[in-house]
Amino acid sequence: MKHPLFIRRAMLLAASFTLLHNGGLALAAQGEEAAPIVGTRPALNTLTPQPVADALREAASASSSSGTTTAEAQGNVAELMQMIQDARLSELRTTYNGSYGASLFFYPREMTYYVALFHDKHFWRVIKSADAGRAEAIYAGFVQQTAQLSEIEIQRTQLQAQKAYIQDVIALSEDRAKRLQADLDVARTQQAKVNDYQRQTQNEAAALREETERAQAQLRQVQGQVMQLQRQTEMGLPGQR
Repeated sequence: MKHPLFIRRAMLLAASFTLLHNGGLALAAQGEEAAPIVGTRPALNTLTPQPVADALREAASASSSSGTTTAEAQGNVAELMQMIQDARLSELRTTYNGSYGASLFFYPREMTYYVALFHDKHFWRVIKSADAGRAEAIYAGFVQQTAQLSEIEIQRTQLQAQKAYIQDVIALSEDRAKRLQADLDVARTQQAKVNDYQRQTQNEAAALREETERAQAQLRQVQGQVMQLQRQTEMGLPGQR
């Protein structure tokens, strides 16, 4: 029995809806392996290669590229920390910029990658992916983000070092200035003492010179008296001329 064209089209649409509905119920019945809600990042290793799951994977990937929800970040962070504690991961790459860092981990058992962004050794964001290329791209993005975030921190560290260096130079300069001032004060004090000593010595020398001259005059006078007395004493003795 033939049906009109619009009736056949309606029947095809109904059959397609039934198939899609049954496929969705089958996925929901998988329990822990159920496909995640669109808009949240799925656990990529649990998805099956069915058309519906692939569509959800693409939607979730597009959503996760624009940002990660708080619940997801907390879940991945806790999962990553537990796996690190259990020594189930291989650390492939790690980059530090200041106190910021990015790491790329690999879980061999499930061929899954974990990309982590952390600050001061505390995980900040963790992205989980089974796609090696996407994981590498996310890691490169995180590395670039750490470089940008650490710029002001590195600048602060450099300025702190410059400030400390300048303060050390100031302290050394002030110490040298104090030493030079102390030497100058000693020199001035000693110069004043030397000047006083010179004046005193000059005065003493002048006084001694006068006393010496008087003593020499007195000596000449005494010697003259001695010679005169000696001549008088020897007057009339033989040998005198």
